Amino acid sequence: MAEAAQAPRRDVGAEFALELTGLSKRFGALAALTDISLKVRPGERRAVLGSNGAGKTTLFNCITGDFPPSEGAVRFFGEDITRFAAHERIRRGLRRTYQISLLFNGLTVFDNVYLACRGVSAGRFSMIGLSPRDPLTDAADELIEIVNLGEVRDAPVADLSYGQQRQLEIALALAGAPRLILFDEPAAGLSPKERRELIAILGRMPNHIGYVIIEHDMDVALSVSDRVTMMHNGRIFKEGLPDQIEKDPEVQALYLGSGHD
Repeated sequence: MAEAAQAPRRDVGAEFALELTGLSKRFGALAALTDISLKVRPGERRAVLGSNGAGKTTLFNCITGDFPPSEGAVRFFGEDITRFAAHERIRRGLRRTYQISLLFNGLTVFDNVYLACRGVSAGRFSMIGLSPRDPLTDAADELIEIVNLGEVRDAPVADLSYGQQRQLEIALALAGAPRLILFDEPAAGLSPKERRELIAILGRMPNHIGYVIIEHDMDVALSVSDRVTMMHNGRIFKEGLPDQIEKDPEVQALYLGSGHD
């Protein structure tokens, strides 16, 4: 994959890709997050589960810089990024997908991926047009193959199925050598077949790229994660290996018995 123009990194020997310490977020009198401490190692695949209102999306917003935390710290590969703007976090290799698709529907699959690669590259402000020698062309095609969209490479995004659009979002998140990706409910609205394809795509991601995934479908989440963090009412409720979480009686009583994210 083509390398992005990254800011200086301070991750030499960093033990954790993401480290949250005492993270809290309040909206007036509402405590959306309370004292969240979480550590994700480089290359780790972490699932964050919880019922609606548990604070999962707010957690992502604080990690990416969309919301400033009320208290606590966010460290990314050893660097304190708590007060960094969102674009500065992107420059350091943090990526995110959203629940609602953010795509250029009038452009092709290739154009969308190429623009994502261009947007995080050293030449993103160059006025030189696309040429056959442009290395970002190869980078875009590589990402399209990773997410299994080669057959619709030149199709307008508006013509894609919903599942294919979610696959395209993963390709965009992979642009520019990310080091950690936050996936916000990537399986939402997908058919069983499309969910199986999503699992396969996540399994094909390069091993050095870690991710944190919020997911309604517990079967999907448990099958693509190394560890699982359960949230409830803005706090961390449980952490453990996927099989431990799946068999935990408190988790079953709280989430599986009455529906879960």
